[in-house]
Amino acid sequence: MAKLTVKDLDLKGKKVLVRVDFNVPLQDGVITNDNRITAALPTIKYISEQGGRAILFSHLGRVKEEADKAGKSLAPVAKNLSRKLDKEVVFVPETRGVKLEAAIHSLNDGDVLLVENTRFEDVNGKKESKNDPELGKYWASLGDDIFVNDAFGTAHRAHASNVGISANVSKAAAGFLLENEINYIQEAVDKPVRPFVAILGGSKVSDKIGVIENLLKKADKVIIGGGMTYTFYKAQGIEIGDSLVEEDKLKIAKDLLEKAGSKLILPIDSKEANSFAEYTEMKDTQTEAVDKGFLGLDIGPKSISKFAGEIKGAKTVVWNGPMGVFENPDFQAGTIGVMDAIIAQPEVKSIIGGGDSAAAAINLGRADKFSWISTGGGASMELLEGKTLPGLQALTEK
Repeated sequence: MAKLTVKDLDLKGKKVLVRVDFNVPLQDGVITNDNRITAALPTIKYISEQGGRAILFSHLGRVKEEADKAGKSLAPVAKNLSRKLDKEVVFVPETRGVKLEAAIHSLNDGDVLLVENTRFEDVNGKKESKNDPELGKYWASLGDDIFVNDAFGTAHRAHASNVGISANVSKAAAGFLLENEINYIQEAVDKPVRPFVAILGGSKVSDKIGVIENLLKKADKVIIGGGMTYTFYKAQGIEIGDSLVEEDKLKIAKDLLEKAGSKLILPIDSKEANSFAEYTEMKDTQTEAVDKGFLGLDIGPKSISKFAGEIKGAKTVVWNGPMGVFENPDFQAGTIGVMDAIIAQPEVKSIIGGGDSAAAAINLGRADKFSWISTGGGASMELLEGKTLPGLQALTEK
Protein backbone atom coordinates (compact mmCIF):
# COMPACT_ATOMS: atom_id res chain seq x y z
CA MET A 1 0.00 0.00 0.00
CA ALA A 2 1.30 3.47 -0.91
CA LYS A 3 -0.42 5.06 2.13
CA LEU A 4 0.79 5.29 5.70
CA THR A 5 -0.38 2.45 7.93
CA VAL A 6 -0.76 2.34 11.69
CA LYS A 7 2.63 0.60 11.95
CA ASP A 8 4.31 3.69 10.48
CA LEU A 9 3.19 5.85 13.41
CA ASP A 10 4.78 6.70 16.76
CA LEU A 11 1.82 6.10 19.08
CA LYS A 12 3.18 6.12 22.64
CA GLY A 13 1.51 8.74 24.78
CA LYS A 14 -0.44 10.08 21.83
CA LYS A 15 -4.17 10.71 21.63
CA VAL A 16 -4.95 8.67 18.49
CA LEU A 17 -8.21 9.35 16.65
CA VAL A 18 -9.56 6.16 15.10
CA ARG A 19 -12.49 5.71 12.70
CA VAL A 20 -13.94 2.23 13.14
CA ASP A 21 -17.05 0.64 11.69
CA PHE A 22 -19.31 -0.37 14.57
CA ASN A 23 -22.48 -0.14 12.50
CA VAL A 24 -23.79 -3.38 13.98
CA PRO A 25 -27.37 -4.69 14.03
CA LEU A 26 -29.21 -3.95 17.30
CA GLN A 27 -32.46 -5.45 18.49
CA ASP A 28 -33.94 -4.10 21.72
CA GLY A 29 -30.50 -2.84 22.72
CA VAL A 30 -28.83 -6.19 22.07
CA ILE A 31 -26.17 -6.66 19.36
CA THR A 32 -27.24 -9.55 17.13
CA ASN A 33 -24.01 -9.74 15.10
CA ASP A 34 -20.72 -8.32 16.40
CA ASN A 35 -18.42 -9.35 13.54
CA ARG A 36 -17.55 -5.73 12.77
CA ILE A 37 -16.42 -5.15 16.35
CA THR A 38 -14.25 -8.26 16.21
CA ALA A 39 -12.76 -7.10 12.89
CA ALA A 40 -11.57 -3.84 14.48
CA LEU A 41 -9.82 -5.48 17.45
CA PRO A 42 -6.33 -5.91 15.92
CA THR A 43 -5.94 -2.19 15.26
CA ILE A 44 -7.40 -1.13 18.62
CA LYS A 45 -5.23 -3.61 20.51
CA TYR A 46 -2.11 -2.55 18.63
CA ILE A 47 -2.66 1.14 19.43
CA SER A 48 -3.30 0.31 23.07
CA GLU A 49 -0.28 -2.01 23.33
CA GLN A 50 1.94 0.66 21.80
CA GLY A 51 0.88 3.07 24.53
CA GLY A 52 -1.50 5.10 22.41
CA ARG A 53 -4.75 6.49 23.76
CA ALA A 54 -7.38 5.28 21.29
CA ILE A 55 -10.33 7.62 20.68
CA LEU A 56 -12.86 5.73 18.58
CA PHE A 57 -15.47 7.20 16.23
CA SER A 58 -18.26 5.24 14.53
CA HIS A 59 -21.74 5.71 13.16
CA LEU A 60 -24.69 3.41 13.83
CA GLY A 61 -27.61 3.47 11.42
CA ARG A 62 -29.10 6.55 9.80
CA VAL A 63 -30.11 9.58 11.83
CA LYS A 64 -31.98 12.51 10.29
CA GLU A 65 -33.97 13.94 13.17
CA GLU A 66 -34.06 13.80 16.96
CA ALA A 67 -36.52 10.87 17.05
CA ASP A 68 -34.12 8.76 14.98
CA LYS A 69 -31.62 8.67 17.83
CA ALA A 70 -33.75 6.18 19.78
CA GLY A 71 -32.07 2.81 19.92
CA LYS A 72 -28.97 4.02 18.08
CA SER A 73 -26.61 4.85 20.91
CA LEU A 74 -23.21 3.14 20.85
CA ALA A 75 -23.48 2.33 24.58
CA PRO A 76 -24.12 -1.42 23.92
CA VAL A 77 -21.13 -1.43 21.58
CA ALA A 78 -18.89 -0.01 24.33
CA LYS A 79 -19.92 -2.86 26.65
CA ASN A 80 -19.30 -5.48 23.97
CA LEU A 81 -15.91 -3.99 23.09
CA SER A 82 -14.95 -3.84 26.75
CA ARG A 83 -15.59 -7.59 27.08
CA LYS A 84 -13.59 -8.36 23.96
CA LEU A 85 -10.64 -6.23 25.06
CA ASP A 86 -10.93 -7.42 28.68
CA LYS A 87 -10.54 -3.83 29.85
CA GLU A 88 -12.74 -0.83 30.50
CA VAL A 89 -13.80 1.17 27.48
CA VAL A 90 -14.71 4.73 28.39
CA PHE A 91 -17.99 5.63 26.68
CA VAL A 92 -18.97 9.28 26.27
CA PRO A 93 -22.62 9.79 25.23
CA GLU A 94 -21.67 13.02 23.45
CA THR A 95 -20.19 13.87 20.05
CA ARG A 96 -18.67 17.18 21.14
CA GLY A 97 -18.35 19.46 24.14
CA VAL A 98 -16.78 19.82 27.58
CA LYS A 99 -17.73 16.33 28.81
CA LEU A 100 -16.08 14.64 25.84
CA GLU A 101 -12.99 16.86 26.03
CA ALA A 102 -12.55 16.20 29.76
CA ALA A 103 -12.86 12.44 29.28
CA ILE A 104 -10.21 12.50 26.54
CA HIS A 105 -7.92 14.66 28.69
CA SER A 106 -8.20 12.09 31.51
CA LEU A 107 -7.06 9.14 29.38
CA ASN A 108 -3.88 7.28 30.26
CA ASP A 109 -1.56 5.43 27.86
CA GLY A 110 -3.27 2.30 26.56
CA ASP A 111 -6.80 3.50 27.36
CA VAL A 112 -9.70 3.23 24.91
CA LEU A 113 -12.57 5.71 24.60
CA LEU A 114 -15.64 5.46 22.38
CA VAL A 115 -17.44 8.63 21.23
CA GLU A 116 -21.22 8.56 20.76
CA ASN A 117 -22.72 7.79 17.32
CA THR A 118 -21.22 10.27 14.83
CA ARG A 119 -24.52 10.37 12.91
CA PHE A 120 -26.12 12.16 15.87
CA GLU A 121 -24.42 15.17 14.28
CA ASP A 122 -26.72 14.73 11.27
CA VAL A 123 -29.75 15.98 13.17
CA ASN A 124 -30.75 19.33 11.66
CA GLY A 125 -28.01 19.56 9.07
CA LYS A 126 -26.21 16.30 8.18
CA LYS A 127 -22.92 17.66 9.50
CA GLU A 128 -21.29 14.23 9.65
CA SER A 129 -22.62 12.84 6.36
CA LYS A 130 -22.00 16.08 4.45
CA ASN A 131 -18.43 16.39 5.78
CA ASP A 132 -19.01 19.69 7.55
CA PRO A 133 -15.59 21.45 7.66
CA GLU A 134 -16.08 22.81 11.16
CA LEU A 135 -16.99 19.39 12.56
CA GLY A 136 -14.03 17.63 10.94
CA LYS A 137 -11.71 20.33 12.29
CA TYR A 138 -13.20 20.05 15.78
CA TRP A 139 -12.89 16.25 15.93
CA ALA A 140 -9.31 16.48 14.64
CA SER A 141 -8.50 18.91 17.48
CA LEU A 142 -9.33 16.22 20.05
CA GLY A 143 -6.24 14.18 19.17
CA ASP A 144 -2.51 14.66 18.78
CA ASP A 145 -2.37 15.22 15.02
CA ILE A 146 -2.74 11.46 14.29
CA PHE A 147 -5.67 9.71 12.66
CA VAL A 148 -6.16 6.02 11.85
CA ASN A 149 -8.94 5.01 9.50
CA ASP A 150 -9.96 1.39 9.98
CA ALA A 151 -13.54 1.71 8.71
CA PHE A 152 -13.57 0.15 5.25
CA GLY A 153 -17.36 0.05 5.35
CA THR A 154 -17.50 3.87 5.06
CA ALA A 155 -14.35 4.41 2.97
CA HIS A 156 -16.49 5.08 -0.11
CA ARG A 157 -18.09 8.06 1.62
CA ALA A 158 -16.56 11.49 2.34
CA HIS A 159 -17.75 12.11 5.90
CA ALA A 160 -16.47 14.40 8.65
CA SER A 161 -15.28 11.39 10.70
CA ASN A 162 -12.99 10.09 7.97
CA VAL A 163 -12.16 12.60 5.21
CA GLY A 164 -12.88 15.60 7.46
CA ILE A 165 -10.50 14.49 10.21
CA SER A 166 -7.86 13.40 7.67
CA ALA A 167 -7.80 16.90 6.19
CA ASN A 168 -6.93 18.41 9.57
CA VAL A 169 -4.06 16.19 10.74
CA SER A 170 -0.51 15.75 9.42
CA LYS A 171 -0.61 11.95 9.58
CA ALA A 172 -3.65 9.96 8.49
CA ALA A 173 -2.99 6.22 8.25
CA ALA A 174 -4.79 2.99 7.48
CA GLY A 175 -5.57 0.49 10.22
CA PHE A 176 -4.98 -3.22 9.74
CA LEU A 177 -8.53 -3.95 8.58
CA LEU A 178 -8.57 -1.20 5.96
CA GLU A 179 -5.11 -2.22 4.78
CA ASN A 180 -6.18 -5.86 4.41
CA GLU A 181 -9.38 -4.93 2.60
CA ILE A 182 -7.46 -2.91 0.04
CA ASN A 183 -4.73 -5.51 -0.37
CA TYR A 184 -7.14 -8.39 -0.86
CA ILE A 185 -9.78 -6.79 -3.05
CA GLN A 186 -7.86 -4.23 -5.09
CA GLU A 187 -4.84 -6.44 -5.66
CA ALA A 188 -7.04 -9.40 -6.55
CA VAL A 189 -8.65 -7.32 -9.29
CA ASP A 190 -5.59 -5.40 -10.49
CA LYS A 191 -2.92 -8.09 -10.07
CA PRO A 192 -4.77 -11.42 -10.00
CA VAL A 193 -3.17 -14.81 -10.12
CA ARG A 194 -4.90 -16.33 -13.15
CA PRO A 195 -7.28 -17.84 -14.03
CA PHE A 196 -9.36 -15.06 -12.44
CA VAL A 197 -13.11 -15.73 -12.14
CA ALA A 198 -15.59 -13.09 -10.96
CA ILE A 199 -19.05 -14.18 -9.77
CA LEU A 200 -21.82 -11.62 -9.47
CA GLY A 201 -25.29 -12.21 -8.08
CA GLY A 202 -27.98 -10.15 -6.45
CA SER A 203 -31.25 -8.78 -7.67
CA LYS A 204 -30.49 -5.82 -9.93
CA VAL A 205 -28.33 -5.22 -12.98
CA SER A 206 -28.47 -1.50 -12.18
CA ASP A 207 -26.53 -2.08 -8.94
CA LYS A 208 -23.68 -3.78 -10.78
CA ILE A 209 -23.37 -2.24 -14.26
CA GLY A 210 -20.05 -0.55 -13.48
CA VAL A 211 -18.75 -3.64 -11.68
CA ILE A 212 -19.62 -5.92 -14.60
CA GLU A 213 -17.99 -3.56 -17.09
CA ASN A 214 -14.79 -3.27 -15.04
CA LEU A 215 -14.53 -7.00 -14.32
CA LEU A 216 -15.09 -7.89 -17.97
CA LYS A 217 -11.82 -6.02 -18.61
CA LYS A 218 -9.98 -7.66 -15.72
CA ALA A 219 -11.31 -11.20 -15.26
CA ASP A 220 -11.04 -14.27 -17.45
CA LYS A 221 -14.69 -15.12 -16.80
CA VAL A 222 -17.63 -13.25 -15.28
CA ILE A 223 -20.42 -15.51 -13.99
CA ILE A 224 -23.88 -13.99 -13.47
CA GLY A 225 -26.57 -15.33 -11.13
CA GLY A 226 -29.34 -14.08 -8.88
CA GLY A 227 -32.33 -11.97 -9.81
CA MET A 228 -30.46 -9.92 -12.39
CA THR A 229 -30.24 -13.07 -14.53
CA TYR A 230 -33.77 -12.45 -15.76
CA THR A 231 -33.03 -8.98 -17.11
CA PHE A 232 -30.27 -10.59 -19.20
CA TYR A 233 -32.68 -13.35 -20.25
CA LYS A 234 -35.39 -10.93 -21.34
CA ALA A 235 -32.84 -8.87 -23.26
CA GLN A 236 -32.32 -12.02 -25.36
CA GLY A 237 -36.02 -12.68 -25.79
CA ILE A 238 -36.14 -15.59 -23.32
CA GLU A 239 -39.40 -16.13 -21.41
CA ILE A 240 -39.01 -15.12 -17.76
CA GLY A 241 -42.55 -15.58 -16.44
CA ASP A 242 -43.11 -13.33 -13.43
CA SER A 243 -39.40 -13.11 -12.55
CA LEU A 244 -37.77 -9.89 -11.44
CA VAL A 245 -36.80 -7.68 -14.36
CA GLU A 246 -35.55 -4.13 -14.88
CA GLU A 247 -37.28 -3.06 -18.05
CA ASP A 248 -35.23 0.14 -18.29
CA LYS A 249 -31.97 -1.82 -18.24
CA LEU A 250 -32.72 -4.26 -21.08
CA LYS A 251 -30.64 -2.33 -23.61
CA ILE A 252 -27.71 -2.13 -21.21
CA ALA A 253 -27.95 -5.88 -20.57
CA LYS A 254 -28.04 -6.55 -24.32
CA ASP A 255 -25.02 -4.31 -24.91
CA LEU A 256 -23.07 -6.05 -22.13
CA LEU A 257 -23.82 -9.45 -23.64
CA GLU A 258 -22.66 -8.30 -27.08
CA LYS A 259 -19.45 -6.74 -25.75
CA ALA A 260 -18.60 -9.65 -23.46
CA GLY A 261 -19.09 -12.52 -25.85
CA SER A 262 -18.26 -15.86 -24.25
CA LYS A 263 -16.64 -14.21 -21.21
CA LEU A 264 -20.03 -13.45 -19.62
CA ILE A 265 -21.61 -16.68 -18.38
CA LEU A 266 -25.32 -16.96 -17.51
CA PRO A 267 -27.30 -19.75 -15.82
CA ILE A 268 -28.90 -22.38 -18.04
CA ASP A 269 -31.82 -23.24 -15.73
CA SER A 270 -33.65 -21.96 -12.65
CA LYS A 271 -35.48 -23.15 -9.59
CA GLU A 272 -38.90 -21.58 -10.01
CA ALA A 273 -41.98 -21.19 -7.82
CA ASN A 274 -45.50 -19.93 -8.43
CA SER A 275 -45.11 -17.19 -5.80
CA PHE A 276 -42.27 -15.45 -3.98
CA ALA A 277 -43.54 -16.29 -0.49
CA GLU A 278 -46.62 -18.45 -0.15
CA TYR A 279 -45.87 -20.73 -3.10
CA THR A 280 -47.70 -23.99 -3.59
CA GLU A 281 -45.56 -25.31 -6.43
CA MET A 282 -41.80 -25.34 -6.93
CA LYS A 283 -39.72 -27.03 -9.64
CA ASP A 284 -36.58 -26.85 -11.78
CA THR A 285 -36.91 -25.43 -15.27
CA GLN A 286 -35.71 -27.57 -18.16
CA THR A 287 -34.03 -24.66 -20.02
CA GLU A 288 -33.35 -20.98 -19.41
CA ALA A 289 -37.05 -20.17 -19.89
CA VAL A 290 -39.20 -19.69 -16.79
CA ASP A 291 -42.79 -20.93 -17.02
CA LYS A 292 -45.59 -18.40 -17.21
CA GLY A 293 -47.12 -17.83 -13.78
CA PHE A 294 -43.79 -18.73 -12.11
CA LEU A 295 -40.71 -16.76 -11.11
CA GLY A 296 -37.08 -17.80 -10.85
CA LEU A 297 -35.78 -17.71 -7.28
CA ASP A 298 -32.48 -19.59 -7.61
CA ILE A 299 -30.23 -21.07 -10.24
CA GLY A 300 -31.06 -24.70 -11.06
CA PRO A 301 -28.99 -27.92 -10.80
CA LYS A 302 -27.69 -27.69 -14.39
CA SER A 303 -26.39 -24.19 -13.71
CA ILE A 304 -24.77 -25.26 -10.44
CA SER A 305 -22.90 -27.97 -12.35
CA LYS A 306 -21.99 -25.59 -15.17
CA PHE A 307 -20.72 -22.89 -12.81
CA ALA A 308 -18.65 -25.45 -10.88
CA GLY A 309 -17.01 -26.37 -14.16
CA GLU A 310 -16.28 -22.74 -14.99
CA ILE A 311 -14.76 -22.17 -11.54
CA LYS A 312 -12.59 -25.29 -11.71
CA GLY A 313 -8.90 -24.43 -11.82
CA ALA A 314 -9.38 -20.79 -10.78
CA LYS A 315 -6.59 -19.24 -8.74
CA THR A 316 -8.41 -15.99 -7.94
CA VAL A 317 -12.17 -15.76 -7.33
CA VAL A 318 -14.08 -12.62 -6.36
CA TRP A 319 -17.72 -13.21 -5.44
CA ASN A 320 -20.38 -10.57 -4.77
CA GLY A 321 -24.06 -11.43 -4.58
CA PRO A 322 -25.98 -14.67 -3.88
CA MET A 323 -27.34 -16.91 -6.64
CA GLY A 324 -30.89 -16.87 -5.27
CA VAL A 325 -33.08 -16.12 -2.29
CA PHE A 326 -30.62 -17.87 0.02
CA GLU A 327 -32.49 -16.85 3.19
CA ASN A 328 -35.09 -19.46 2.24
CA PRO A 329 -33.79 -23.06 2.49
CA ASP A 330 -35.75 -23.95 -0.66
CA PHE A 331 -33.60 -21.55 -2.67
CA GLN A 332 -30.16 -21.98 -1.10
CA ALA A 333 -28.79 -24.70 -3.35
CA GLY A 334 -27.34 -22.34 -5.96
CA THR A 335 -25.49 -20.18 -3.46
CA ILE A 336 -24.22 -23.24 -1.58
CA GLY A 337 -23.15 -24.91 -4.82
CA VAL A 338 -21.14 -21.87 -5.93
CA MET A 339 -19.54 -21.48 -2.48
CA ASP A 340 -18.53 -25.14 -2.39
CA ALA A 341 -17.11 -24.94 -5.90
CA ILE A 342 -14.97 -21.94 -4.91
CA ILE A 343 -13.56 -23.40 -1.72
CA ALA A 344 -12.84 -26.74 -3.44
CA GLN A 345 -10.16 -25.13 -5.63
CA PRO A 346 -6.63 -25.78 -4.38
CA GLU A 347 -4.59 -22.69 -3.46
CA VAL A 348 -7.36 -20.35 -4.59
CA LYS A 349 -7.42 -16.75 -3.39
CA SER A 350 -11.14 -16.46 -2.63
CA ILE A 351 -12.67 -13.11 -1.76
CA ILE A 352 -16.26 -12.26 -0.82
CA GLY A 353 -17.22 -8.65 -1.41
CA GLY A 354 -19.35 -8.13 1.68
CA GLY A 355 -23.11 -7.63 1.82
CA ASP A 356 -25.46 -10.58 1.22
CA SER A 357 -22.61 -12.81 0.02
CA ALA A 358 -20.86 -12.39 3.36
CA ALA A 359 -24.11 -13.09 5.20
CA ALA A 360 -24.62 -16.23 3.12
CA ALA A 361 -21.12 -17.55 3.87
CA ILE A 362 -21.51 -16.83 7.58
CA ASN A 363 -25.07 -18.14 7.91
CA LEU A 364 -24.38 -21.25 5.86
CA GLY A 365 -21.25 -22.16 7.81
CA ARG A 366 -18.54 -21.55 5.23
CA ALA A 367 -17.01 -18.24 6.31
CA ASP A 368 -13.76 -19.77 7.52
CA LYS A 369 -13.17 -21.44 4.14
CA PHE A 370 -12.59 -18.15 2.29
CA SER A 371 -9.36 -16.17 2.08
CA TRP A 372 -11.12 -12.88 2.85
CA ILE A 373 -14.65 -11.69 3.58
CA SER A 374 -15.06 -7.95 3.21
CA THR A 375 -16.71 -5.91 5.97
CA GLY A 376 -18.01 -3.31 3.52
CA GLY A 377 -20.50 -4.16 0.79
CA GLY A 378 -20.75 -0.68 -0.75
CA ALA A 379 -17.03 0.05 -0.49
CA SER A 380 -16.04 -3.31 -1.93
CA MET A 381 -18.45 -2.78 -4.83
CA GLU A 382 -16.80 0.53 -5.65
CA LEU A 383 -13.34 -1.05 -5.52
CA LEU A 384 -14.55 -3.81 -7.86
CA GLU A 385 -15.88 -1.07 -10.12
CA GLY A 386 -12.43 0.51 -10.21
CA LYS A 387 -13.43 3.66 -8.34
CA THR A 388 -11.27 5.64 -5.94
CA LEU A 389 -12.48 5.56 -2.34
CA PRO A 390 -12.51 9.03 -0.67
CA GLY A 391 -11.64 7.58 2.74
CA LEU A 392 -8.55 5.91 1.29
CA GLN A 393 -7.55 8.79 -0.94
CA ALA A 394 -7.54 11.14 2.08
CA LEU A 395 -4.82 9.15 3.85
CA THR A 396 -1.22 10.35 3.92
CA GLU A 397 1.19 9.06 1.28
CA LYS A 398 4.23 7.18 2.54
